[in-house]
Amino acid sequence: MPDGAPFVCQERGEVSMHFGMGAVQSRMRVSKPDVLVLDYTRAMMSFLLFNPAPRHVLMLGLGGGSLAKYCHAHLPDTRFTAVEINPEVISMRELFSIPPDDDRLHIACADGAVWVPSHPQSCDVLMLDGFGPDGLPPTLSSQDFYDACADALEPGGVLVANIWAGPVVREAALGRLRHSFESGVVTLPAEEGENLIAFARRDAPMPDADTLRARARALDAAHPIGLALNAQRLAAALSAPA
Repeated sequence: MPDGAPFVCQERGEVSMHFGMGAVQSRMRVSKPDVLVLDYTRAMMSFLLFNPAPRHVLMLGLGGGSLAKYCHAHLPDTRFTAVEINPEVISMRELFSIPPDDDRLHIACADGAVWVPSHPQSCDVLMLDGFGPDGLPPTLSSQDFYDACADALEPGGVLVANIWAGPVVREAALGRLRHSFESGVVTLPAEEGENLIAFARRDAPMPDADTLRARARALDAAHPIGLALNAQRLAAALSAPA
């Protein structure tokens, strides 16, 4: 197997994707393939607190398709496009129970750093979860790329980025995001692991604490993924001194 090639492990009723033994890229419970097993994926779905009914979600990085499957199953009025650069990852879609493409789900084999600038105002939620064997690619965390992400969103759209990196790279990425999004950036640490989830909006203010909590209550029955707790944590982050 070439260095950096994705591979799969199966044990105890779960299937996981790896680029190296030190990190899990994706994990699926075989008996419940739509369940979000990894905590950071549930944190990323907190974009619903900003936009409870997106029309089009664009995601960079497919992995085992946890977020794609969840949105396809639980957001029936939403189109979902996943852009994945690695054809070997896409070739594992059946193993991870990713449904075939239809009028609501499309998986494209392409470079997200090229795709995003060529699709302005094409989505109202943009999810960044693209990683390789060496972590967060520079092409998916540059100032030009984050500027293009802002342009790819419709006005009022939401960016949600998984920033899994060391402190220096993480702080540099957050600084670039703040430069690209005048509304500011709010972060939500995953409760497990070292993932930091960043949220930003294009041409729209952040929701206030009451709005976050009300949306969490309204969404709880349909999305039992910890939105109430994350609404509290986001509200606290938004009220914290800059």
